[in-house]
Amino acid sequence: MAEQQAIIAGGCFWCTEAVFNDVIGVSEVESGYIGGDTADPTYREVCSGKTGHAEAIRVTFDTDTIGLAQIYDIFLGTHDPTQLNRQGNDVGTQYRSAIFPLDEAQETEARAAIERAQADQSEKIVTTIEEPTKWYPAEDYHQEYWEGEGQRNPYCMATIPPKLAKLRKSYANSVKAKNPA
Repeated sequence: MAEQQAIIAGGCFWCTEAVFNDVIGVSEVESGYIGGDTADPTYREVCSGKTGHAEAIRVTFDTDTIGLAQIYDIFLGTHDPTQLNRQGNDVGTQYRSAIFPLDEAQETEARAAIERAQADQSEKIVTTIEEPTKWYPAEDYHQEYWEGEGQRNPYCMATIPPKLAKLRKSYANSVKAKNPA
């Protein structure tokens, strides 16, 4: 098993975390902050839009099961990469669509993924490729949010199920089987 990490930001990290927790080959998804200047930012500080950070996730995946290209394709296919500094009602640079490649190979793959996604879009993709700054894990209560508090949160209930439905429809072969209730 060869593990790799990718850091992506596609609006609210609760939403992107929920999507990638359902992807085969993904062993861990951590919500956090990246791309800003403030040391040890808090959720409240990041939400103010004044730190420069994006709400992001760090995805750990098994490259023998899923490739980086597919991680980026799922990312670009399950949020709206054509919205600048927003996703739906979440507005501000902290909700930007961005990829933070950890090396040159990831940057090359990010550019290729954006080109593939652009071929399927009528509007211009505005997802940025940014130099990764220091990664700050989000507070504990943000981790695995959908599996806990999120399913009682009206915002999450309105936002996450459509993203999961898109994942299941467009990337059916990449979705983990759910245990019967």
